Formats: sequence, C-alpha cells, structure tokens
Amino acid sequence: MSAASCLLSEDQFLCSICLDVFTDPVSTPCGHNFCKNCINEHWNSDDQYLCPLCKEMFNTRPDMKVNTFISEMVSRFRQEAQQKASSSSSEQQAAKPEEVPCDVCTGTKLKALKSCLVCLTSYCETHLEPHLTALGMRRHQLMDPVENLEDRMCMKHDKPLELFCKTDQTCVCMLCSVLGHKTHEFVPLKEEYEGKKAELGKTEAEIQEMIQKRRLKIEEIKHSVDVSKEAADREKAEGVQVFTALKESVERSLNELIETFEEKQRTTEKQAEDFIKELEQEISELKKRSSEVEKLSHSEDHLHLLQNFPSLKAAPPTKDWTEVSVRPSYEETVVKAVAQLEETLSKQMKKLFEAELKRVQQYAVDVTLDPDTANPELSLSDDGKQVNHGDVKKKLPDNPKRCTRYCIVLGNQSFSSGRFYFEVQVKEKTDWDLGVARESINRKGDITLSPQNGFWTIWLINGNEYSALYSVDISRSQKVGVFVDYEEGLVSFYDVDAAALIYSFTGCSFTEKLYPYFGPCPHDGGKNSAPLIICPVNQTV
Repeated sequence: MSAASCLLSEDQFLCSICLDVFTDPVSTPCGHNFCKNCINEHWNSDDQYLCPLCKEMFNTRPDMKVNTFISEMVSRFRQEAQQKASSSSSEQQAAKPEEVPCDVCTGTKLKALKSCLVCLTSYCETHLEPHLTALGMRRHQLMDPVENLEDRMCMKHDKPLELFCKTDQTCVCMLCSVLGHKTHEFVPLKEEYEGKKAELGKTEAEIQEMIQKRRLKIEEIKHSVDVSKEAADREKAEGVQVFTALKESVERSLNELIETFEEKQRTTEKQAEDFIKELEQEISELKKRSSEVEKLSHSEDHLHLLQNFPSLKAAPPTKDWTEVSVRPSYEETVVKAVAQLEETLSKQMKKLFEAELKRVQQYAVDVTLDPDTANPELSLSDDGKQVNHGDVKKKLPDNPKRCTRYCIVLGNQSFSSGRFYFEVQVKEKTDWDLGVARESINRKGDITLSPQNGFWTIWLINGNEYSALYSVDISRSQKVGVFVDYEEGLVSFYDVDAAALIYSFTGCSFTEKLYPYFGPCPHDGGKNSAPLIICPVNQTV
C-alpha cells in the first residue's frame, strides 16, 4: 500500500462535482466515483439519473453505497499528506511577517539572510550558497536583508546608492558624483545617516515635550471643571437660599434657576470632555509619531533612514492649545432670574448684585486713555487716567485714529477675547458717555451710539437720567463699572456704590477688537467741567 500510495497524487482523489478530496466516496454502475452527498444532491436537482462524467442514463436511481476500498485509499492519502506537511514545516524556518523573505523560494518563503545589490535579490541560507562559493558571484555586494532592493539602486546608472548629495539633499551613486553632480558636496551615506539620526533624537525630544504639554493642558482643563463645579455649587446654594424664601410664588423661578446652573455645568463638562478627547487623540498621534521616530532613529539602514527622515521631521499636525481653556460663565444667572420678581425681592437682589459685582471685579484690567484718539477739544491727564472738555481746541495732527467730530477718546488697550472690567468715576458730572466701541467705528463723521454702529454705551443726560438705547430709571451713580464677556456677547454696566446693575447688552456678536470708550461731553459753561476718572478697582464691596 505504501509503495502504491507514492505513485498517487491528490488529483486522483478529487470528486469531479465538488472538486475536493472525496468524502464518503461511492461508485456508479458505470464505474465513476463521487462524494456520496455530491451525487445525491446532483440527482435530487435533476429529473434524469445521468452520470455527471460519461452521461450514461439509468432508468432507476442507483442504490449508492460507500466504496470501502477508495475510502481507505483517501484516508491513507490524507494521513500521508498531513505527515508530509508537518515534516516540511518543522524542517524549514519560514519568514515571519516582519522579516524579509527569500525571493528564490517557490514554496514556503524562508527567512532571507542577505540581500544582493547586484542581483537585486534576497536569499535564504540555501540559495545564498552560490554567492559564497562561486568565484564570479563572490564579488557581489551583499548586505543585511532588506525589501524593495530596486529603490536602493540609481535609476539612471543602475548602481548602488552610496553617497548623499548635500547640495540637492538626495542619495546618489558613484557615477552621479562624477557626472550630473560633479560640482556638488558629497558625504558617505553613513555620515549623513549619523547627522540625521541625531536630528531625529531632537525631534523625538520635541514630540515628547509636546505630549507633556498636552498632558498638563488636560490637567488644567480637569482643574477648570472642578473650579467650575465649585462655582456652580456655590451659585446654586445662593439661588436656593433666595428662592426658598419666596414660598409658592417663586417656586417655578427656583427650578428654572437650578436648571440653568446645571445646564451650564453640563455644557462646561461636555466642552471639557471634547477638549480632553481631542488632546488624547493628539497624544495618541504623537505617540505613534514618536514610535515611528524612535524606530527610525534605531535603524541601521542608512538609506531607509534618509528616505523617511523628511516625512517624520515635519511638524506633526497638532493644534495650538496655549489659549484653550474651560471658562464657564455664571455672571448674571441668578440676577436675571430674581429681576423678574424685583418688587418683592429688593433685599435679596441687593445681596445678589453685591456678589455679582465681586465676581466681575475679578476681571479688572488697567486701562489708560489713548491721546492719539482724543478729540482736540479734550484734555487728558499726564497719567492717562482723566479726561474732560477743555476751553481751547488744540492743534493736533489729524491721524486716522483721532475722533474729530465728537468729544470722545478711546482706551489704549484693546480686547478680542475673554473678559475685562474697569471702573470710571463720574462724580459731579451732568453729562457723559461710557462703554466700549469696536475698532472700525466712524471717527470723523456723525455717529449714533448704538450696537449697530459699533457702540455699546450708556450715557447720562441732564444730570439725572441714564440711557442705553432706552431710558434707564435708576438713581445717579458716583462710579460706574463696565464689564465685557467677549465670547458670551455681554456688556454690563454697574452702579458700583449701590452694587446694582444699571443695564446689560446681551446676545452681542463681537468680531473685532473692542476698546474702552469715554465721552466726557462739553463742559456746558462749567456745569460739566468735572473729568471722567479711571479708578483702581476696590474689590471689598
């Protein structure tokens, strides 16, 4: 049996229907063999009982029984095939996915020991033998096994790439150095490799630094969330204390207040989660980049490092997180809710406004007046903190920044993000304008103080009436606070002495730089000669 089986091939044990090795082989009366299930399914789908090979027709369906002889032959064939495959795999050292395979092996690809730059072929131990023994092949240039050998040859001269042209920043062969690049500066691949490897080390260090900065930013954002939650809890507590005192009449307002705080906190946490997720994604990408750089930096393959260096040296596509932060806004939340109950909540509102003023005063900035914007009729103090209408119109150069039509002056400082607050003394004045203005306001012609024209201001008229588009019924203040939240689109004015809100512009859309705006108005024969004075902020209200 063993001798006979050596003469048999797999083709002799294939079913002509399924084209696979027989399973339960049966023989038809005409002498042909099939898998039992295959022939039965074939006849089940046909009204006639034909042999699939010779087409002989049978009047009745043959009673098919397993051919024990063929079945035994198939079984023996399967065993010997398995033993042969097992023996072959144990003797050979097949190339792993990360290893370079032999280009000559026709069956199982063995691991290559060397690559030949002349033959442009990688060889296993067996197929490498001629390069070690044959006189003509012993002069071939062998190297550690690598893939894509064609990429290591000069496409123009079909010679190995052995030099680096520093002039053109490219790898060249010996012929290139004496022909097309003969006036250029060359160094051996190894020398350039060492230099680029050192640069990769610096790049890796820079990437690690970027990763560290992003980890610190994550901690900063998490801390901001904690601070935000503390602020939310504090605000909720104040709100609950106020509204629980109002019994049934304010119960609905209390629920709305709490929901507002919780919604703001959810928004803050969601924003923080998004930032953290994005930072973690960048860290993941940077780690991947670091791994690639590290892997390349440890490569001993000169050409491979030089060819891949430019792509890994390039700055990774990351975002500048320097100014990114989670900054929840709770200003005026309680104030707006309680304002609806103004008549019955005067005492509670007084406490809330005091707390509100303390919060916005935390964003105090140092503001000074810009003389280049001042109307020629205005007089500014040397320290840039006071302005009033003078008796004499000064002769000043008319630069584009100067306001020439009305008695106004802008601050030196501009703001295009975040929050800021400043206070101005308006004591003993009967008329004045105060607020913020965008950079592109009309400085030479007629203006109307409105948000549409770039002005978010309030003004005092006739000594006893505030205005901000609409008349504001509030007693005259000695000191006015101005608060701006650029991202929130909010401009609020406070009576500092009374710790009361005068007016708020909400839902604003700021797209330009904002400047503090000051209008001391004409002196009115001395009745309005007192200056507007920018005061230091006292946070002990």
